[in-house]
Amino acid sequence: MTAASTSPIEAEISANLAALNARIAAAAAESGRPAEAVTLVAVSKVQPDARIDAALAAGHRVFGENRVQEAMERWTGRRGAYPDLRLHLIGPLQTNKVRDAVALFDRIESVDRPKLARALARVIAEEGRDVDCLIQVNTGEEPQKAGVLPKDLDDLVRVCREECGLPLAGLMCIPPVEQQPAPHFAFLAELADRHGLPVRSMGMSGDFETAIHQGATHVRVGTGVFGERDYGDKV
Repeated sequence: MTAASTSPIEAEISANLAALNARIAAAAAESGRPAEAVTLVAVSKVQPDARIDAALAAGHRVFGENRVQEAMERWTGRRGAYPDLRLHLIGPLQTNKVRDAVALFDRIESVDRPKLARALARVIAEEGRDVDCLIQVNTGEEPQKAGVLPKDLDDLVRVCREECGLPLAGLMCIPPVEQQPAPHFAFLAELADRHGLPVRSMGMSGDFETAIHQGATHVRVGTGVFGERDYGDKV
């Protein structure tokens, strides 16, 4: 294989990204916004190195990860090669992992309690890193799911803004799988408007166009970018 040739994996991922970006642009246009108003966050958790590198080779630079330790192993070495890389933590964050998360990620999407907000604000200030945060809202009030309950959101926003000065950019949600997502997306957008928060991270592979129609600024897509798992990749 010559240096200029493209592997099957690179061709597949590049085509996936092109198709997704076209769909995002169309959905954004239908909601009266330009394509650049919506950012595709490629969910790279548990992906093989070949597929991560293929997405990078295709020019994609915004990725989401669920676990701090796994993300450190995957991205620490790639940081230097891609200075325009932006990493989002989209999974739950334990307070004992805050320093590692702040060192690696550019955005924390899963703030869901005052203790975590205070810890993040302290470490961000100490490290001097430009990291902003989203509050994860449990719009379905599911007991097994992370996220602040809607009734407690006002207080958490107050803690973030007034008590600890956390750089708060927006809200994130993951609707219940057995319910229609559109009402949850509309609810999150309403909450974001109420608090003057411009960023709305909502929508995944199966419903990102619905989320865009409801005002999503960021959509988190894994399968649509990387394909189904158990790839049996051959470079």
